[in-house]
Amino acid sequence: MEVVLKVGGSLAEYPSILKRLCKELASFAEDHDILIVSGGGRFADAVRDFDETHGLSNTVAHKMAILTMDQFGLFLSDITPNSYVSYSLEKAKSSPKGTLPIFLPSRFMFRKDPLEHNWDVTSDSIAAYIAGRLHAEKLVLITDVDGIFTDNPKKNSEAKLIAEVSAKQLLEWDKRTSVDKTLPKLLLMTRVDCYVVNGRHPKRIKAILEGQKSVYTHITV
Repeated sequence: MEVVLKVGGSLAEYPSILKRLCKELASFAEDHDILIVSGGGRFADAVRDFDETHGLSNTVAHKMAILTMDQFGLFLSDITPNSYVSYSLEKAKSSPKGTLPIFLPSRFMFRKDPLEHNWDVTSDSIAAYIAGRLHAEKLVLITDVDGIFTDNPKKNSEAKLIAEVSAKQLLEWDKRTSVDKTLPKLLLMTRVDCYVVNGRHPKRIKAILEGQKSVYTHITV
């Protein structure tokens, strides 16, 4: 597998941009071997709220959050040309050229159960685990910000984009970032090159696929 693309649920807040992005991703699949893993978006936020209200067990909250990735993945399949959903990594790996598999991870993750059951594990880590299982060359986390910053860019206008950071450095950095806390551990285990990029600019994603410089954060291993 060449690349696993995780489409973050935050992009659903920009409906027209998300639809354009999905069309672009479909066109990228004509020249690149791509698998999409989705985030959970508002569905995952609902689980977090439910957890805060009702005090779910860690295992139930973890499984409910994974199921939201299936939901958002089904939505993405509805707006992405030449795509299809699959619960099977084997089927997704053998997709015909030009088609775009969207992996629904619940059955696979429930069966394997490889990750800790807490909110430090999100779709970022799950996408990294899947990328490792597929021996993907690249993992691209598509979000609604330009990458990883020195501070929250939505709250601090002085925050600076970090063009490159090692997974080890990120692991030691005791700050909230645009990726989850478990991601760097998994990248060090899987040795997958990871990029964090703004999905509102599809050309930046294309640049990553083609090994070109652009605006993004490269997490090295």
